[in-house]
This record gives sequence, structure tokens and C-alpha cells, in this order.
Amino acid sequence: MKRLKIISVLLVVVAIVAFTVPSEKYFDIAKSLDIFATLFKEVNAYYVDDVNPKKLVETGINGMLNQLDPYTDYIPEEDLEAFSIQTTGQYAGVGALIGIVNKKTVITNPYVGFPAHRGGLRVGDEIISVSGQNVQGKPTSDVSSLLKGKPNTEVVMEVKRPGEKNLLSFKLIREKIKISNITYREMIDNELGYIKLDEFTPGAAKEVEAAVTEFKKQGAKKLVLDLRDNLGGSLYEAVNIVNLFIPKGKEVVSTKGKVEDWNKTYTTLNNPLDTEIPLVVLTSGSSASASEIVAGSLQDYDRAVLIGQKTFGKGLVQTTRQLAYNAQLKVTTAKYYIPSGRCIQAIDYEHRKSDGTVSKFADSLKREFKTKGGRKVYDGAGLDPDVPVEATTFSSAVIELVNSGFVFEYATKYCSEHPNPASMKNFRLSDQEYQKFTTWVAEQKFTYATELDQKADELIASAKREKYYDELQSQFNELKTRIDQNKNTALARNKPELSRILEQEIAFHYQLAKGQVEVMLDRDPELGQAHKVLSEAGVYRKILSAN
Repeated sequence: MKRLKIISVLLVVVAIVAFTVPSEKYFDIAKSLDIFATLFKEVNAYYVDDVNPKKLVETGINGMLNQLDPYTDYIPEEDLEAFSIQTTGQYAGVGALIGIVNKKTVITNPYVGFPAHRGGLRVGDEIISVSGQNVQGKPTSDVSSLLKGKPNTEVVMEVKRPGEKNLLSFKLIREKIKISNITYREMIDNELGYIKLDEFTPGAAKEVEAAVTEFKKQGAKKLVLDLRDNLGGSLYEAVNIVNLFIPKGKEVVSTKGKVEDWNKTYTTLNNPLDTEIPLVVLTSGSSASASEIVAGSLQDYDRAVLIGQKTFGKGLVQTTRQLAYNAQLKVTTAKYYIPSGRCIQAIDYEHRKSDGTVSKFADSLKREFKTKGGRKVYDGAGLDPDVPVEATTFSSAVIELVNSGFVFEYATKYCSEHPNPASMKNFRLSDQEYQKFTTWVAEQKFTYATELDQKADELIASAKREKYYDELQSQFNELKTRIDQNKNTALARNKPELSRILEQEIAFHYQLAKGQVEVMLDRDPELGQAHKVLSEAGVYRKILSAN
């Protein structure tokens, strides 16, 4: 029956296409869909092994969508809940993120104020069972499903915590979870209000408005909106956030696509909260989509100074379309343009190379635009910050160590052995504590491959092909020995970077996002630049001036 349904859906699509596609393309589309339906029928009937119809068709769908852009996705019915949580930030459960760290299912983020956090669960707690079902070794999706459920229902979690001999049991009552878009909002001195905005789910603009209103009551005369690593979300929330800082009736963004009736210009509909307070927006290479609408619009109106790194460059808009059998399609339907007229899309998905890869728009194709005050800005490559700050780079040793989960595990161990500090602002690891960390890592037999390892292996393989290896073997052995010696001292050589990363991880274990932000407040390079720019009104105005 399922097989007949799939073929029936394809035939219905053929019929629908007749009414939605120009006549010159209809024949090719109908022909291709007919070929696909008959091909599937033949494979299903005659392939030597039994095939899974659903899996086969989904593979075909995903292969087709892979030829477009990474934002156009097929969402089968069973994935709708996860998609809804991602787009709305709402679900019913205990309010905790979970993940796999070195084959253990652990709590990675108990959201502040929700059942898991209120009940006493901590970052790093290993989940052993949920409501009597052992979950060790099970996928996180299975564990997550057990934790979610109808509001006001009970769930019992057993966890293993370092420093505790016995398992700990937590009886929690599920409730509706609405994840906050703002992970940190504080006055960081007598005049500067700081907001770390991580999401653009419904309510983001109201949260920012409430934070700014509270800051102004406390005497704030300057603001920093941190959009670093914010991947975006709702376009409407982006428009409403911009509306807080620019007058009513101003264009924020326009969308243009194939369906002209869907093209739209979004303007500010409300009176602003404050059009004068000096504003800095922090950006990074992972600031994308809605983040770029906010940052780009404020830049185009010369309303904020952008500090940090060039943004990601996602100038595409997605629309969700309903499909048969409760499936959905998230499809790119338009490009968006900010007030200066530029589209900041950086990757050209329309013109793929013969091998299927895509490239960024060439510098020669980028065009010059002007902000409202006459400053030069450019399209085709994300947003250029007004005050660039070089991004922190890490060696392969640091990256591999973080990815290994050992930093997370050591932070869990450290927090079980030391009391929670009253504040993380002055928290620093001593040299002695860092040495304990390196000793512990060595005991875990941490190994990693570097780019030098790869290049050396390639060189040896080349020498063997060219029959030079026997002559050069001693030199190759010496090279490999030196590389290994270099790796053995990697933790000592990367101490400044690893210390900061470990301090941030420990701070998060102790006090979640609040601790993670506060432990870096006085040594955050982008925030430091924001202080400098905002400390003198003349510097701020000069950056926003065309002269």
C-alpha cells in the first residue's frame, strides 16, 4: 500500500505542475517525473534484493535537493517536531539539552528556570535511565523522546555524577519549554548595557525591547548587541528588532524571488524605543541570516557600528510548504536586500562547477552601494565590519582536544572537586591547575593527527611510488620523530588558548551562559573594541561619518 501511495503522490505532483509551471517547461518536468515513477516501479519489482520504498524515495528527494542550496530541506512527518522546536523554540519536556561525550549521554545545557535546572541537574551529569528504561548507549534522539511528553506528566531520571558514589534520582514534572533568545543581559558598567542574542525565534524582539528598557531605567547611555555565532531565524523578529532603533515607516529589508506576488518590502511599523543611544553590534563569521538583516540594516542607516569579523553571507529566504502525508518542504524562495539595495549572499549556488562544488562570488562581481550617510558598502560577501577584529585561530591540537570531549569531561571533574565561585568574572586557572589538566589528558591517552602528519604521510607515499624511499628512509623517520615530539609539547605551547577555553567550559558548567560570558568580559577582544569606540562620542560619530 505504501508503494502505491508514493507513486500516486508522484502522479498528483505531475498534475499540479501543469497548473504552476510555464508551458515550455511542463513537458520536461512531466516527462522526468514519469520516468522517475516508472523507474521506481521497475526497481521495486525486479531488483534482486527487497528495497525500502520510503528510504529509496527519500534518498532521491535529498539527492535532488542537494543540487540546490543547503537551506532547502525535505522534512518528513517524523521530523516535524524537531523542526518545530528549532523554529519556535518551544516544546514540552524537562528543559535540557543532551549530547554524547565519549560514548556517554550527558546533560550539556539545563535551561535556566526550567524543570531540569530547578530540580538540580548539572552540566556533565551522565543519564543512566529515564523512567526506568536504561538509556546507556542509546542515540540521543531516543533519550530525548523519553524526556519529552505532555505537560504536567512525571519523568524520573537517574544520573551518575562525578564525586558521588551512588546514582542520583530526579523526579521532574514536564512543562512547556520556551527557550529564551537572550542568553545574557547585564549592565557591565555604569553606562553600558550588553545583550547576547543567540536566537531569532518568536519573541526575540520583545526580549530585546525589555532588556533595553530595563537598561535605560538603570541609566544606560550605550548599548552592545552581540550577534556573534547567531545563525538567524525569523525575518519578522529581525525587522522588529531593527524597529527598536530606527523611526517608524523605514524600509528594513525587501525580498525578491520567482513568484512576484510573494515579493515584499518590510518596513518599521511601530514607534522606536530609542533612535539616539550609541549602539555597537558585534559580528562573527557565523553571524547569518536574520543576524545579518539586523546588523546590515542598522549599518545601512548609520545607526550602529559593526565590530568583529565579516559575517557569513546568507542572503536567502526560506518558506515552508505543505506536502502530502504531513511532510513539509523548506524551500529557498527569494533573496533579501537590505536598505542600501545590497544582497549580502556570499555563495553562488546558481552556478555550480562541473564537479558539483560551489564558489563564492568573485570580487570582480561585487558592487558598491552607499549607506544613508554616504559610506561605501559592498554586496556579495556578507557584511564587512566597520571595525575589524581578527578572529582567534586555534592549532589542530586545540581543535582536536576540544572535539574529543576531554575539555568537557575535565570541566565536569573540576566542578565536582571545587565549590562554585560567587562570580566567574575573576575566575582563572592557576599554573598548577593547568598542569593537572595536562597530566589528566595524558592519562586519557589523547592522540590526534595534524596537517604535518598528513603531509608527511603523503610525502612518504610519493617517495615510495618514485622509488626514493629506501634512500630517504632515515630522514623520513627523523621527520616523523620530530613531529611526534612537537605533538607531545602541544598542550604546553597552546596553554594561553587552552586555558581560556577550559575556563569558559568550567564557567559554563558552574553558571551556564552567564558564567561563560562573565569569565571573558575583561578579555573579550570585540567587547574591548566596543568599549573604546563607545567611550568617546567623537570616535563613534567619525566611524559613522562618510568623511
